[in-house]
Amino acid sequence: MASLLTEIRHWASNRARRKYPELSPRRWSNRELGTYAPLFGGNVVNVSGFRDEDKEGRTYKSYFTKASRYDVTNYWGSSTPNDGAPDSVFLDLAADLPDAMKQKYDVVFSHTVLEHIFDVPTAVGNMAGMTRDVMIMIVPFMQDEHYSPGLYGDFWRFTPLCVKQLMENNGLSLIHLSSNNSPWFPVYLLGIGSRNPEQWKPHFPHPYDWEQRVGRSTFTYPGCAW
Repeated sequence: MASLLTEIRHWASNRARRKYPELSPRRWSNRELGTYAPLFGGNVVNVSGFRDEDKEGRTYKSYFTKASRYDVTNYWGSSTPNDGAPDSVFLDLAADLPDAMKQKYDVVFSHTVLEHIFDVPTAVGNMAGMTRDVMIMIVPFMQDEHYSPGLYGDFWRFTPLCVKQLMENNGLSLIHLSSNNSPWFPVYLLGIGSRNPEQWKPHFPHPYDWEQRVGRSTFTYPGCAW
């Protein structure tokens, strides 16, 4: 019986994934970022951005059309130097932030990085310390475990309240939060924080609905595919 239910679940999930491909987490986050990244100019950095690839044939640099400067940082230990990105800057998010990186950027962006760092408060504090205004983070709320022994681990999943608190603990106000909430795909959250929230209010007029509960459609009957 359990095996039959598992097969039915896989069948239903695969049918839904084919019907709603735009809700796949990477496609969704790329679309969301493509909507908001062009709002932000100045110096931009993709933190632990590997090769800056969006996995759909573009670089994330191309999303930030108003950027006057765009950097990529990486941390490499036993990995290849510069993580295979020869122009990237070495940065260990779990260590003390170098003085040269403090408030160097107008926008700090990270995509599915924080779950791989055990000391999340230090990592977010460093990211916040690098920005003069905006921080954009994409983090998993629900995703399968993924890590590579000796290279990186996989430690955390994040809730909307966690994203909000991480922003506020570091002097930023959450100005936008969204997710690809569905019962068929891994679920990402995209949060945008700012030190100057009033400046961005016209671009983000609709506050996040804190009455919703991400994951409810996945774990609560009816509508449960799992």
